[in-house]
Amino acid sequence: MTPDDFKRIALSLPGAEEGSHIGAVDFRVGGRIFATLASVKEGYGNLMLTPEQQQAFVDEAPAVFLPVHGGWGRSGATHIRLAKANEDVLRGALQAAWKLRLEKNAPKKKTSTRK
Repeated sequence: MTPDDFKRIALSLPGAEEGSHIGAVDFRVGGRIFATLASVKEGYGNLMLTPEQQQAFVDEAPAVFLPVHGGWGRSGATHIRLAKANEDVLRGALQAAWKLRLEKNAPKKKTSTRK
């Protein structure tokens, strides 16, 4: 896969928009980032996942996925090696990051303390 494939698939997700963060292309839903091409020069796309999702992707395809270095990676930021990914893997990974962002953007339900 290529950066153009990453962009095409990311922008095919409902509500996804292209933006820019610190000079890098990013992809947002509801105004919040779910993926970037910040590491494209190294051959990576980046996904904003949970640490648990990241671990599942790395366990399933260690040649394709790896944590971003440092604190971002410990928080779930994940590289995808574009040259090693196929369309289905890339689409699934982007959908996971997109869905997570949608869930995080959803309004919190208030719990009633009234009895």
